[in-house]
Formats: sequence, structure tokens, C-alpha cells
Amino acid sequence: MITQEQMTEWMRRFAASIADNKAYLTELDAAIGDGDHGINMDRGFSEVMVKLPAFAGQDIGALLNGVGMTLLSKVGGASGPLYGTLYMRFSRVAAGKTELTVAEFVDGLVAGVVGIQQRGSARLGEKTMVDVLLPSVIALQAAVDGGAELCPALQAAVQVAADGMRATIPMQATKGRASYLGPRSIGHQDPGATSAYLLIKAACAAVCAS
Repeated sequence: MITQEQMTEWMRRFAASIADNKAYLTELDAAIGDGDHGINMDRGFSEVMVKLPAFAGQDIGALLNGVGMTLLSKVGGASGPLYGTLYMRFSRVAAGKTELTVAEFVDGLVAGVVGIQQRGSARLGEKTMVDVLLPSVIALQAAVDGGAELCPALQAAVQVAADGMRATIPMQATKGRASYLGPRSIGHQDPGATSAYLLIKAACAAVCAS
């Protein structure tokens, strides 16, 4: 079972990772975007950390919905709506629950990624966060369905996420601000894919630490 504290720890670890990589994410975005991805993400998750104590004692669905709403209101650009959607869709699976089964955790992540695809109209190969999130949740689902425990399944998903992040480098962007560059977007790692990798990595660290 995945506890409310583990889910809270996921938020803490992701926020810390965003803070640590703020300059790097901004540098990546400066090459093909608005140059503010790290700044915006750090602003949003700093606010999440301020609000996190208020979610203590609430069910996991309320926690995730609160995180999603905070990101929607505090993160600029496309990142706020997309990450906000991920957590809010996940919250529907976790509504009223203080613990999640492995299947519920995976279902929540899948729901979140589907929500991102729907909101951003993004598919694989378009140089976006979907190039990380979709393969990693598919790998996670396959590992769990094959009988793997959640921790090793998440570790496998992290590797897939890392591969997906690096795979964005040779891609030409066809979505978002980066698409305006056309062929000049080739050769740059996508900043959204990079923060998405940090998201999966933080989830693994939070679950596997306990």
C-alpha cells in the first residue's frame, strides 16, 4: 500500500528536485522556449510546499487536488495547466482514500498522463513531456501487470523516463513555443520532458525510501 505520507514525500522530493534544477530547466527552455520553465515550476512548487501542511490529515485525493489547483494558479505558461491536470486527474482515482493499492497508484498516474495528452493534444514524438510520461507509465503498468513489486517497477519506469528525455534531443518540436523554431529545435533536450523525468524519479524515490 502507498500511504498519504509517501504521496506527500513525493511532492517534497519533486519540489526539491525542481529547486535544485531550476537554472538547468531554465537554460534548456531558453534554447527553444520562453526561458522560464525552471522559474515557473519552482514558483509553483514553492507555493505547494507552503500549503502542504494544510493537507496533512486529509485523504490522498484531497492532497493531490490541492497540489493540482495550486499549480494551476501559480505556474505560468503551459506547465501549470499540464501538471495541474496530472495531479487533479490522479486525485479522482484517490478520492477519499488514505492509502492506495499498487493498482490504484498506477491507475492514478495513467489517468494523469491521459489528462495531459488530452489537454495538450500531444502524442509521442512531438518533443514534449509526453515523450517521457507515456512510455514510463506504459512500462510501469506492464511491470506491475507482470507481477513486479512497485519499487522495482518504478525503478524500471525511471530508466524508461530517462531514455525518453534524451530521445527528445534529436526530435523536431511540433507543439508549443518550440515548434516555432522548426528544424532549429533539433539538438536540444526538451525542458518539459526533463521536468517530467524528475517527476517520475521523485515518485520512485518517495516510494522506495520507505
